[in-house]
Amino acid sequence: MFGRVHEWSKGHVKLMDALRVAPFVGLVVLTAWPYAANPAAGPPGMRIGLAGYLALSAALLAPLLWQRRWPVAAFAGVALVCFGQWLLEIDLVPADLAVLMALWSVARTRAFPWALAAGLIAELGVFLVIVRWGQVTFSMFFSGSIFVVTVWLTGLYASTRRRYLEGLEERAERAERERDQQARMAAAAERTRIARELHDVVAHNVSVIVVQADGAGFAIDRDPEQARQAVRAISRTGREALAEMRRLVGVLREGEADATDYTPQPGLAQLEELVRGAGVPARLRVSGAACELPEGQQLVVYRIVQEALTNALKHGGPGVRALVELVYGGPDLVVRVTDDGRGAAAPRSPDGHGLIGMRERVAMYGGAVSAEPRPGGGFEVLARLPVPVTRAA
Repeated sequence: MFGRVHEWSKGHVKLMDALRVAPFVGLVVLTAWPYAANPAAGPPGMRIGLAGYLALSAALLAPLLWQRRWPVAAFAGVALVCFGQWLLEIDLVPADLAVLMALWSVARTRAFPWALAAGLIAELGVFLVIVRWGQVTFSMFFSGSIFVVTVWLTGLYASTRRRYLEGLEERAERAERERDQQARMAAAAERTRIARELHDVVAHNVSVIVVQADGAGFAIDRDPEQARQAVRAISRTGREALAEMRRLVGVLREGEADATDYTPQPGLAQLEELVRGAGVPARLRVSGAACELPEGQQLVVYRIVQEALTNALKHGGPGVRALVELVYGGPDLVVRVTDDGRGAAAPRSPDGHGLIGMRERVAMYGGAVSAEPRPGGGFEVLARLPVPVTRAA
């Protein structure tokens, strides 16, 4: 609530300045009746009449309308009016409290030298008033200074707290910017890694095409059927290579990759080996009728399982066990990795970007992934990858 009020006040500066002056205006109006009733009665300071009283009050309060934008100028204006009032031997009026309000604004919004100068000027004003009364004693000066020092110290405290809150906001904004920057850097690094891996997939497919083409060339005269099979393999592999190439073009790549190794990247065939060597007791369970997937998509499944098992090993705690499930059937392949570790109680790694990498990989194939603690304990990574229509059929 206070935050909304603060934001609203920033957009209505003039109205807030007027509201600050309003209590002083009300005090002036409430204390104007002696001047209107009998201007000649009372102490000498009250013989200025109602018109003089209102004019003096307006001159004292008018600078407060600019105290937020120009606090030093507002304080100087009020101080000059007070000094003129002292020279004319006019006693204090309720509007003289404006000097305390202006002093508070300077102490709150300006550096300490300005606040100290304003405080000394206000103390000088107290001394001049006491001299005007003809009672220059330490007790009188101390009594008059109490109000000035209290307001001055209150303004300094408000200034310190304001700077502290601004520092907190600045640090929070800087931390948010750094977090976003780290996330973007992690995403860019993951795209680079994906691009290199897809490069290997495409290179492997092209190598298969070359081998099949050579085989078809040798068998076209002696075994036409084998040549036809080789041509069909070339056609299928070429389409897969084109699909992977389109994804490769859409991925940012940094630097030069030393892509001299044309060994194919891991896929579904290596999942069993991955689960056995995960470092935690884990099982692999496959449901539904398995279908052949493109190598790039198999690599995505492999990396998701690898990252999920790594997280279980790092954050699951002692004795954690994991279950890897592949569910075929329907338009999506469901990859679910669950563990019975600490779940929500596990410490979060500040530099971990595994989920970002999984999202980048799955997003290339139009899928979705989530990673969150399970209600009964443990952690779950769930990914859905669309299965190509021809493969699903």
